[in-house]
Amino acid sequence: MSTPLLTPERRAVLSRRSLWLAYATAGYNLIEGLVAVAAGAAASSAALIGFGLDSFVEVSSAAVLIWQFRSRVPEDHERLALRLIGLSFFALAAWVTFDALRSLLDGGDADASPVGIGLAVASLIVMPLLVRAKRRTGRELGSATVMADSTQTMLCTYLSAVLLVGLALNALWGWSWADPLAGLVIAGVAVKEGVEAWRGERCDDCAPLPVSDTVTDCTDRCCGDRKA
Repeated sequence: MSTPLLTPERRAVLSRRSLWLAYATAGYNLIEGLVAVAAGAAASSAALIGFGLDSFVEVSSAAVLIWQFRSRVPEDHERLALRLIGLSFFALAAWVTFDALRSLLDGGDADASPVGIGLAVASLIVMPLLVRAKRRTGRELGSATVMADSTQTMLCTYLSAVLLVGLALNALWGWSWADPLAGLVIAGVAVKEGVEAWRGERCDDCAPLPVSDTVTDCTDRCCGDRKA
């Protein structure tokens, strides 16, 4: 079944929704990052500190979205916004790789952190809700940037699960190697997603642009074969 064309009014609603989802993501991740870094420092946990710094990377991705959708014509900034999000994926992959390798080499001597476990559980509840809302909005709006940002948030969800497993295994049995190994897998996924965002390949199953839009360069791959 074909997707109906968006009216200008509906496009405006979806653009505002994208903006507020970006604000919510930035606000939550800022708090999450501060709590994680503080708890990680208290427990000498490289995983928690790394998770906190990853939250700040997620804030940067949300900031790109806020910048784009606060402009008068968000579609004009799609290509640059995608590349900035791609860079945030690469930064995330670089940090997670560094932190995972350091944890493995150091042998992992972190103390148990109930605060960290609680934070990971909270993120596993909040992040999937944001991912679902962003993907629904991004697909209907036909925005590669929103779709890329939803993938960034999904990676944060995966990291939350990895963090929870790592902290739990360390607290119960002292298996400090489990978390960094899983982190290396996530870093590989982040690189793949970063490449796709950089190339503008981040808009699967998007709605077509309205007939009134004058688009000559479909860099976000959301407009199919439509011509101005």
